[in-house]
Amino acid sequence: MNAQFIVDGLIAGSMIGLGAIGVTLTYAILRFANFAHGEFIAWGAYLALAVVAAVPFGMVPIGPFSFGWMLPVAAIAAALLTGGLAILIDWLLFASFRRRASATIIMVIASFGASLALRSLLEFVFTSKPVYFTRELQIAMPLGGGLRATPDQLLMLGVTAVLVIAVHLLLTRTAIGRQMRAVSENPVLARLAGVDVRRVIRTVWCLGGALAAGAGVMAGLLVQIRPYMGFDLLLPLFAAAILGGIGSVPGAILGGLLVGLCEALAVQTVGAEWRAAVGFVILTLVLLLRPQGILGKAAT
Repeated sequence: MNAQFIVDGLIAGSMIGLGAIGVTLTYAILRFANFAHGEFIAWGAYLALAVVAAVPFGMVPIGPFSFGWMLPVAAIAAALLTGGLAILIDWLLFASFRRRASATIIMVIASFGASLALRSLLEFVFTSKPVYFTRELQIAMPLGGGLRATPDQLLMLGVTAVLVIAVHLLLTRTAIGRQMRAVSENPVLARLAGVDVRRVIRTVWCLGGALAAGAGVMAGLLVQIRPYMGFDLLLPLFAAAILGGIGSVPGAILGGLLVGLCEALAVQTVGAEWRAAVGFVILTLVLLLRPQGILGKAAT
């Protein structure tokens, strides 16, 4: 068995983990599974691409990387825009259901509809043809032990670590983070204690959308950009969120890394055509054996 699956799995898992943070936070605060979250990944990638296309001279490669200074700027802009898009979708769709205290299943079905609409709009605006941030080729560097990785891949792992630490600090060291945790525990009691629940909800949508955009930019840089990229990641996102434990940010990234490693191992052992089944198998086993996930709390 080639140990290279470890690097490949960590890289895929970092993208899955970033997206899973948004899934787990949305479920913890709003109590429903948002199936439109995968589309935020695709929208983030395309919005970053639009910014890059507007300033093409900023993509001259920097040092060992395949991209120029414009891509980090575009990634930040895409994160802000995707966060705004998530808030807009909530305002147009989900907020009205919350006001009417609609059943959870209605919210879930509405998220399916939002997912289809967002994906179709992407295809209408950008077409379904795959595109790329850059076509610069990179040679993988030896890391020892038979492992190899490109500079872009190593940078993405580092960026993921920084983002996860930043989110953890936001949730544990800031007032809005404490309010988010209070709402996730008991929204009614949090409201009675003076917490602005609507502000918390907007923050969750914005944060989830921004992290999804980060995952989309990573996927677009390392693989390719296409309208179905978020849909293809949807099952691994939910598998990671449930495996790590709903409501746990460290659990989401841990679950993402484990799902990524399992996918990479499956590609190497049984073939790439089985990769998509890994998320479903993991999701099923977790729900059967440990529904609260690795770092989640058992229901009381």
